[in-house]
Amino acid sequence: MRNGPAPTREVLTTGDTRTVLERFGAGVESVKVVSGAERLVTFDIADERIQPANYDKPDGAPLRMLDSDAAKVDVSKRSLHDMDFWHRSTDYSEVIICVKGALRWETELGTHVLHPGQILYIPRGVAHRSALCDESAEENILVEVKIKDDCVYTGPPVDPEA
Repeated sequence: MRNGPAPTREVLTTGDTRTVLERFGAGVESVKVVSGAERLVTFDIADERIQPANYDKPDGAPLRMLDSDAAKVDVSKRSLHDMDFWHRSTDYSEVIICVKGALRWETELGTHVLHPGQILYIPRGVAHRSALCDESAEENILVEVKIKDDCVYTGPPVDPEA
């Protein structure tokens, strides 16, 4: 005999993918994937195995973790060097999420230092590069989301000088 309410089954269908979930209560912890798990992926960006091959080089490219025509998710770990070149993406806008450490982002539209929890949106076509700063750590970890479509900020008002 089980304690608590009976599970609630939920079926999610997107395109040709069908995922079946069972919920045992409130919150994400109470969800069990019954089938369709091949479409759910989890990874720890702090895992030392998730590291670009040219990690300690100034031209170190991020490690691609998820890929599609519409969006790409990369993990970038910078440790020793500034990016010694400008980068301009003509296909994707970029959302840079600082997870650990800090980096200074120089762009054609201004310079911003990103700290953990902060996000920088770089529109498609805007030249940019990253550099170490006083707040940089021994290892600086970023998640970079490349999005094919243009994005529109819809959150609360932000200070344009921040």
